[in-house]
Amino acid sequence: MKKLTGLIAAPFTPFDNQGALALGQIDQLAKLYSNNGVNGAFVCGTTGEGASLSRREKELVMERWGAVKGTLDAIFMVGGTSIKEMQELAALAEESNMDGIAILCPYFLKPGNLSDLVDFCALIADSAPSLPFYYYHIPALTGGHFSMLEFLRLGEKKIPTLAGIKYTHSNIMEFHACRRYSEAKYSILWGTDEALLSSLVIGGEGAVGSTYNYVAPLYNELIGAFQGGDFEKAEALQYKSVQVVQLLQKYGGIGAGKAFMKIIGVDCGWFSPPVHSPTESMVTALKAELEKIGFFEYSSKI
Repeated sequence: MKKLTGLIAAPFTPFDNQGALALGQIDQLAKLYSNNGVNGAFVCGTTGEGASLSRREKELVMERWGAVKGTLDAIFMVGGTSIKEMQELAALAEESNMDGIAILCPYFLKPGNLSDLVDFCALIADSAPSLPFYYYHIPALTGGHFSMLEFLRLGEKKIPTLAGIKYTHSNIMEFHACRRYSEAKYSILWGTDEALLSSLVIGGEGAVGSTYNYVAPLYNELIGAFQGGDFEKAEALQYKSVQVVQLLQKYGGIGAGKAFMKIIGVDCGWFSPPVHSPTESMVTALKAELEKIGFFEYSSKI
């Protein structure tokens, strides 16, 4: 099974000023990624507001990505709380030119143990038997604090299409163990942009992140520096990423992500409530602070 490598962006789901899907902007996102060394898209995850979208919105976003993704690897996050909806979306992903599907741990009525979680995942994966299956591990939001190494051990027996894990957690030791498991068979995708270098040091090959939308050249230069043995440069570039993420947090966290997109010229609207979005004056102030840290030297260009 193909391994995912390099940068995989977590796309924003674009909306217009009335809060309706702006599907045409997905074309712009695909172009942005192709122009800036991004290898794929992890669609409708946390950044893409997957948990907030209606069933119909998810279908439309999936179909559009399938139509415009070109050579990008597009993984669709079908996860939620309704198993029937997830199974139906998984089946639709096969028809819609997706390159894989993902789910996260059900976050309201949760599985009682790891075996139950794996069985649940198998029910979704079986609905798209030709597509690679990825588990999205983000316990800070789902409450699914399960061992991912044990997930791989159980999952390889019950999920024939198991391809890997999107690992958004701080346990670098467990990430390393998962990466090495079964002769590094699986795609274990690092999910913390501001610590990408940490994953590279222990052999990480791919990463999924929201800041890869708007500052991908920075991370590609970081990866190049690390692979070339220039560790001082790699560390300095990682610190620039830290500065970007600090500003993201200062101006509202996830809700400020679309402000970065407006600043680089790809308007994705704003997040749906209850996520708070920055005001116009805050966007102006953010742009000024980004200029001070040299953001535009590394920002993605459409």
